[in-house]
Amino acid sequence: MAKTQTRFVCQNCGRVSASYMGKCPQCNTFNSMVEEVVHDEPVAKKANVRGLTGRSQPRPIGDVSGQDEDRIHLPIGEFARVLGGGIVPGSIVLVGGDPGIGKSTLMLQMAMEMGKTQRVLYVSGEESERQIKMRAARLATVGAGEENPDSKPPKGSAVSMPDTLFLVTETNLEVIFNHISEVKPSLLIVDSIQTVYLSEIDSSAGSVTQVRESASRLRELAKSSGITVFVIGHVTKEGNIAGPRILEHIVDTVLYLEGDRFQAYRLLRSVKNRFGATAEVGVFEMREGGLIEVTNPSEAFLAERMINAAGSAIAVTMEGTRPILVEIQGLTSPTQFGNARRTPNGVDFNRVLLITAVLTRRVGLKLGEQDIFVNVVGGIQIDEPAADLAVAAAIASSWKDVPIRAEAVLIGEIGLAGELRMPGQMVPRLREAQKLGFKTAIVPKAIRKGEPYPKGIEVIEVRSVEQALQAAWKVEK
Repeated sequence: MAKTQTRFVCQNCGRVSASYMGKCPQCNTFNSMVEEVVHDEPVAKKANVRGLTGRSQPRPIGDVSGQDEDRIHLPIGEFARVLGGGIVPGSIVLVGGDPGIGKSTLMLQMAMEMGKTQRVLYVSGEESERQIKMRAARLATVGAGEENPDSKPPKGSAVSMPDTLFLVTETNLEVIFNHISEVKPSLLIVDSIQTVYLSEIDSSAGSVTQVRESASRLRELAKSSGITVFVIGHVTKEGNIAGPRILEHIVDTVLYLEGDRFQAYRLLRSVKNRFGATAEVGVFEMREGGLIEVTNPSEAFLAERMINAAGSAIAVTMEGTRPILVEIQGLTSPTQFGNARRTPNGVDFNRVLLITAVLTRRVGLKLGEQDIFVNVVGGIQIDEPAADLAVAAAIASSWKDVPIRAEAVLIGEIGLAGELRMPGQMVPRLREAQKLGFKTAIVPKAIRKGEPYPKGIEVIEVRSVEQALQAAWKVEK
């Protein structure tokens, strides 16, 4: 006979406790412990539930096929880039992002494109079928008008939809599996994993147990049937996928859709990918017709740049394997309060403090009584230290009110001694800068020579921040 027991599970980190606690001792979150009733099943019954195929047999590794997976072509090039070149059959992909950032829009666009050649089942637990159809019609109508204004259908006319794209509004996972058996799709989209529940588990949808078990069942479905599963996940206020970290370990790929809701650009970032490179990024622009691919993000980020403006510097950052040129703006202003403020947007706060300290101590800039603001144009977030030199140049340029050379890019990591250190993948960065018309690059002096720098761009090698600033302010004769 199955035993029943009560436990309390933290909805933030997944810690299990036998009694209620107001504060989780593991993640220090208040009021996150939720009561759950667990029915212990016999061991023999559990053995039949788990398993990707229902049978397993040890095999020598030499007998296992080592051929690459045949990927399904995805017409959305930026999306395919992040996935590693296309959709892998039998994989499960988790897509997260802030509310209203465009997750459901991106998934619906992908479903409409894939529905032209594949059978797709779109399961929604948050919207009705009519709402999804209205958004799909808007995307199809506006998208066709943006590509070819002459072919845009008149207002009120019917919009053709793929016959192999199926919609269903359901949250019970057992019923969803029945729909999958009837439709037999090649691609399954679940929006979202926090709304799906299993009736055999006595807890509400979105709880740690429901999310973990539902994701495990979907993973088993993908591995045993070859169906590709995309699940949308909510995020917490810290920006992480809601639920325990084990959810990210269950899936094959984790994607984050990032960006400022008040900016047009969106970045689809891969933080885990078993079938491709991690930290890969796809760039989109949010328009009335949905998310439009940005094939040349560097040109888009620099389109509204003001030439020869003090406090503006160009950095070359690597997003995965793609170099992207971004404009970094710095502004210094005498403080009106007792303590000077440091306000970064798009760069790490601690890096701004470090760069400010180096400029004050090693370069001699009096920034102790200056409010410092740093902004990365376009809403992009820069994490790598290769943009340190551009941040320092923007701050120093604003303080001296001297513009930086308009045709120059600045690349380098700053050390506490005021020295510059060489970042990785320098040659791809210089090629991207040359392609966009920049004539000069200020970089750290290379100790070990590797691949030669590309011709057509002047490379100025310096050892310190002070030398770099002098080169950046040099006026051509």
